[in-house]
Amino acid sequence: MKLPSSDEQTHTLDINEKQSEISSYVGKVLRDNFGKGPGSVYVSISDSFVVIYVKDFLSPMERVLYSGNQQKTVEKTRSFLMDTISAEIRAYIKLITKLEIENLYYDWSLENQSGVFLGVGSGPIDVDAAYFGKNEVHDAVIRMSEKVEKEPAAIRSTRINSRTLIVVRDGILVEIEKQLIRDGNEEALRNAKGKLEKSMLNLDQINSHIEGEIAEVFIDWDFDIDRSFLVMIVNPNS
Repeated sequence: MKLPSSDEQTHTLDINEKQSEISSYVGKVLRDNFGKGPGSVYVSISDSFVVIYVKDFLSPMERVLYSGNQQKTVEKTRSFLMDTISAEIRAYIKLITKLEIENLYYDWSLENQSGVFLGVGSGPIDVDAAYFGKNEVHDAVIRMSEKVEKEPAAIRSTRINSRTLIVVRDGILVEIEKQLIRDGNEEALRNAKGKLEKSMLNLDQINSHIEGEIAEVFIDWDFDIDRSFLVMIVNPNS
C-alpha cells in the first residue's frame, strides 16, 4: 500500500480543516438567524464548488407551520433569511478557501429536515473528470428534462467525492417559463419546477449504474443565464 507523500498529507489536512471551519461557521450562522442550527453540517470542497449539506434542520416554529400545511410560509421565510446571509457565507468561504464564490444556490427538503447550499466559483466550472455511471446519469437527467421542459442545450457533471454528485444543465427554459420570469413569477416557477423534476427523475436508473445509492436530490436555477444545478447526495457502497 502506497503511503501519501508529505505534500499530500498536508493537502488532505488542509482540506479537512477548511471543511471543518466552514461547517462550524455555517452552523452558527443558521442558528443565529433561524433560532435553531442544524444537527449536522457536511462540507465538500472542489476546485469549482463548495457543497454544504445540512441535516436535522427545522426550527420549532417551522415544525408547527409545516405540520399545519404551511410549507409555503416556511419556504418564503427561509428564502428571505437566505437573501440576508448569502453574501456573508460567500465571503467566509472565500476567506477560508480563497475561492471566489459568485453565487450561492440552495434547496430544502422540509420533509427530510435537510438542505444543500451550493457555492459556485466565478471561474470555469471543472466538470471534466470521469466517474462510474456518468453517461447513465446524464441520460436520466436529460430524460427528466425532456418531460418537464426540454432537453438541455448542454449537460455536464462531476462527482467531487463519494457522497456528492453535481449535474449542471444549460439551456432548459421554454418560452412560457421565460415569460413567467419576466412577469415576476420566478419563485412560483422555481417551486413548481423543483417538485416536478424531483418526481420525474429516475433514481433507479441512476442507482443501478453509479457506485452507491442516491439519498437526496436538491435543485436550484440561475434563471438569468438559463442554468440549473442538481446536487445528488449519495450513500456510498459499504
